Amino acid sequence: MKTIINNSKKKVALSCVAIVALCVFGHATTASASRVAERILNAWSRTGEYSDGTGSQFIRLRVTYYAAEYIAALIRAEAERNLWTHDEEENYKYYLLRALNLDETIAFHIAFDVTGVAMHLQPFDRHLRLHVGGTVLAPVDYDRRFNFRLQGQRDGMVWFPRFDPDTGRDLLEGARELRLTISGAISQATISSGDLRFVWDITRDDPSVLTTGPAVARLELERLNRRLDRLMADKRNLEEQLHSVDMELATINARVGELQRQ
Repeated sequence: MKTIINNSKKKVALSCVAIVALCVFGHATTASASRVAERILNAWSRTGEYSDGTGSQFIRLRVTYYAAEYIAALIRAEAERNLWTHDEEENYKYYLLRALNLDETIAFHIAFDVTGVAMHLQPFDRHLRLHVGGTVLAPVDYDRRFNFRLQGQRDGMVWFPRFDPDTGRDLLEGARELRLTISGAISQATISSGDLRFVWDITRDDPSVLTTGPAVARLELERLNRRLDRLMADKRNLEEQLHSVDMELATINARVGELQRQ
C-alpha cells in the first residue's frame, strides 16, 4: 500500500469567499440542497452519530463527496431556486468548479454538530486519510476553522491530491471506491469506535455531466493557458541549458584542437 503524505500543506488556490460559499452550497441541510433529489443526496452523503455513553458528548457527523453527479444536482437546484438564466447558471457553475479545483484535487465537505463537551481537532488534517485503491492520501488543504475549539455546528471543506506525485497518474482513473477515514481519537464519543469509515462507490458517478458547456470550456482554456505558460518556462530553461552545453562543447573542441596541433 502506498501512502502519500504532504507535510508542506500545499495551498489550493481558493479565495476565502469561494470557501465560505462552498460550505453553504455543500451542506445538505440548506434550503437549496433540500430541493436536490433525495436519491443523489443519499448517494453522495454519509452520516454518523456518536455518543460517549454518559451523555457528556454527542456528535452528529455528515461527510459529502463532491461527485460530478452531486455537483450537477447542486447547480440545477441553485438555478431553479434563483430562477437564473442559462448564462447566470453557467457563471455560477464556473466559479463553483473553479473553487472545488477538481482537476487537481478530490473534494469533500464535512459537517459537525457537537453537543456537550467540546472537541479539539488541531491540526485537523492529521486525523484524516483517504484510501483510493492501494494508495493512502493525506489532505493537501482544509478549512482551518476545524483547528479551533469545536462545539455546536461547524462545517468546511477538505481537499486531497488527485494525482500521484511520483507518476502523475490520475488516482481516480480505474478506482472503484473512495474510503475516507477519520481517527476515532478526535473525541471521547468516538474513541471506542476506532477509525470512522465513510465509503463511496464511485463507479456510480458520471463525470460526463460536468464536461460540457461554456463554464467548462472557460476552465479548460484557463488550464491550457497555464499549461502553455509552464511549457514556455520549461522551454526557456532548456534553451539556457542547451546554450550552456554548446558553450562548453565549443571550449572543449577548441582546447582539443590546440592540443592536437602541438
